[in-house]
Amino acid sequence: MRIGVDLGGTKIEAIALADDGRVARRRRIPTPRDDYAATLAAVAGLVEGLERELGGRAPVGIGTPGAVSPATGLMKNANSVWLNDRPLAADLERRLGRRLRFANDANCFALSEARDGAAAGARAVFGVIVGTGTGGGLVVDGRIWTGPNAIAGEWGHNPLPWPRDGEWPGPACYCGRTGCIETFLAGPALARDHRAATGEALDAVEIAARAGRGEPAAEASLARYAERMARGLASVINLLDPEVVVLGGGMSNLAQLYEAVPRLWGRHVFSDHVATRLVPPAHGDASGARGAAWLWDVDEAR
Repeated sequence: MRIGVDLGGTKIEAIALADDGRVARRRRIPTPRDDYAATLAAVAGLVEGLERELGGRAPVGIGTPGAVSPATGLMKNANSVWLNDRPLAADLERRLGRRLRFANDANCFALSEARDGAAAGARAVFGVIVGTGTGGGLVVDGRIWTGPNAIAGEWGHNPLPWPRDGEWPGPACYCGRTGCIETFLAGPALARDHRAATGEALDAVEIAARAGRGEPAAEASLARYAERMARGLASVINLLDPEVVVLGGGMSNLAQLYEAVPRLWGRHVFSDHVATRLVPPAHGDASGARGAAWLWDVDEAR
């Protein structure tokens, strides 16, 4: 058994994973937002609770928003901003009394789906998280590619490419810039765009449902979202040319995206043909924690 923890912006999930990939235990609690000490206690409590059930210690991997800085050992780039500039890795290792492995949550998601999920067998996999924020992770030949700055895959903090009228300079982002891909594609962005266009305060699920019933305003909002995602992912394909892009996070549940986005991204990809596949995750919202559990089984590629 090994334990994986997915430290998300709204929930923390921990699983005990068997060697064959079977999830033996799964626990989920709300994230104590804006409270660093409570977040440490929540993660440690989940791990300790699973280990009591398992009857002993297990290797532990943790997926985090942002990343541990190779320069300082502190957290950086987390949209769960109360974690930034904190020694999360050192504090959790001290709290749990052992070495742990850490990786960006989108890297963990990509690793899970590349290993035995929707992208199994592909050599180059780009995993996308479109939920509270917008993250990305890259797995090449079964190994996470992090890069020397621990930012590989951070497509969400590039500007939305090929901006249309009214999109630039774009919404303000927590990173201090404007017009980031995250501000257009994170979960709240679709709702904000629909409200700006119609005055209706609907969440993404309801917008998608209304679009499915043929309501013109909802169809238009979802079409704008899909076209923006197509532009954002086209820039990823131009740079990395992955075999598979796997969507994760709450927005990955919008079934309309899997037909619309590949239909649209070709006009922006620098190729006469786009063979890259866009697929939903095989392991759903468990993939982040599953990938964290697999961290002890793979070496990072840098």
